[in-house]
Amino acid sequence: MERIETKGAPAAIGPYSQGIKTGGYVYTSGQVPLDPATGQMAVGTIEELTLRALENVSAILVAAGSSKDQVVKVTVFLADMADFAAMNAAYEKFFGAHRPARSAVQVARLPKDARIEIEAVAEA
Repeated sequence: MERIETKGAPAAIGPYSQGIKTGGYVYTSGQVPLDPATGQMAVGTIEELTLRALENVSAILVAAGSSKDQVVKVTVFLADMADFAAMNAAYEKFFGAHRPARSAVQVARLPKDARIEIEAVAEA
C-alpha cells in the first residue's frame, strides 16, 4: 500500500491518510469543502461546496497518478437531502460525460459541521 499526501487537498484532520493506493486502485478519504490553502471551511452555495470537495478529491487522485476520469465509485454524504438536486448539478458539471457509480446519503452530522463530504475510488 502507498499512502497518498498532497498539499492540493486539506491535510488529514485525524489519524488517517488523504488517500491510499493499492491493488490498482486509489481510495480517497472523505473530503469536506475545506480550502487547502487556508485550512478553513469554504463558504457558499451547496454547488460551490460540492465543487470544492470534488476538487479536493481530484487533487488526491492526481497525486496518486490517477484522475477524475478514472473514478469508478463515489459516495456523497449530505447533511440535508434537500441539497441533493443542487449537489447533483454541480457533480454533473464536474464529471461531465463520465458517469461513475454513486451513492448519496443524508447523515446526522459531518466533520467540522460541513454540509457535504465526498469520497471516491478510482483506477490507479
